[in-house]
Parts: sequence; structure tokens; C-alpha cells
Amino acid sequence: MSDSANQSGVALRLPPHSKHRVSRYGPLIVWAILIFIGSSDLLSASHTGAFIVRPLHWLLPNASETTLTTIHFILRKLGHFTEYAILALLAARAFRTSTNQILRDRWFWVSLIFVIVYSLSDEFHQSFVPTRTASIYDSMIDTFGGLAMLVFLAIRQRGRSPRLSKG
Repeated sequence: MSDSANQSGVALRLPPHSKHRVSRYGPLIVWAILIFIGSSDLLSASHTGAFIVRPLHWLLPNASETTLTTIHFILRKLGHFTEYAILALLAARAFRTSTNQILRDRWFWVSLIFVIVYSLSDEFHQSFVPTRTASIYDSMIDTFGGLAMLVFLAIRQRGRSPRLSKG
């Protein structure tokens, strides 16, 4: 780096807090992108059937087509729950360690609002994909997955925080 860059106060390196910001918010952004990609035609029910139902036929050779379709449906809904539980975990991780005091203090609510808004926008996105259907029920499953993770984290945090003695 040249002396003129140093003297002008322009550094080519990221400030220390920026490096932490990338490690704090990077996983959240990557996971949100993966959810967006999964909301495309790539993970539509017609495509996931190929790699879910075929193994189920092998595992449960006497199961009816209705049973296999039901299991496929349940696994897809568990996927919604799980992917948004992970999103909530990453959002809580980012907001609980934020340099912004308000985000740190209100990490639970900020994370929950983020999960709800992202879930609704994801379903809106799916309404434009011909092989997907937008469903408020999926959004509710997504939200419940995020809420379950946030409640788990809040209970876990309470158990670790020092208790004040009365007296």
C-alpha cells in the first residue's frame, strides 16, 4: 500500500468490525439465498418426488401410493419447518452479537419478524413459479419452525444467565 493511501486515511483493509459483520451476517445471507433457490422449480413437489418417493418404495415395498404420497407431503412440510428453524438460528446468532444495542436487546423479536417477513416473501416468490404453489399454510409452518427455534434459544439463554438472588 502506498504512503499516499495511508496519509489520506483511506485503508484498503476492512475495519475490524466489518470483518465481524461478514462472519455474523454472512451465514444468514447464504442460508436465505439457499431458501430462495429452493423455492424455485428445483425443489418443487414434482422434482422432490424423484429422490424421496423412490427410496420410500424401496424401504416400504408394500406401502400404497397414497401412503407414499402422504409421507412425501409430511417430509416436505418438515423441510419447511427445519429450514426456517435454521434461518431463525442464524438470525438470532447475527442479532444477538450485533454491534447495534437495539438489535442485541431485541434479538428475539427482530429475528422473529425477519423470519415472518422472509417466509411471506418466499411464498410470494413461489406464486410466480409455475411448478410451485404459494400457500399461507406453508408460511405458517415456516414461522412456527422459526418460533420454535427462537423459544428454544431464549430458554437456553435464560438457563445460562446469572440469577439474581432476592434478599
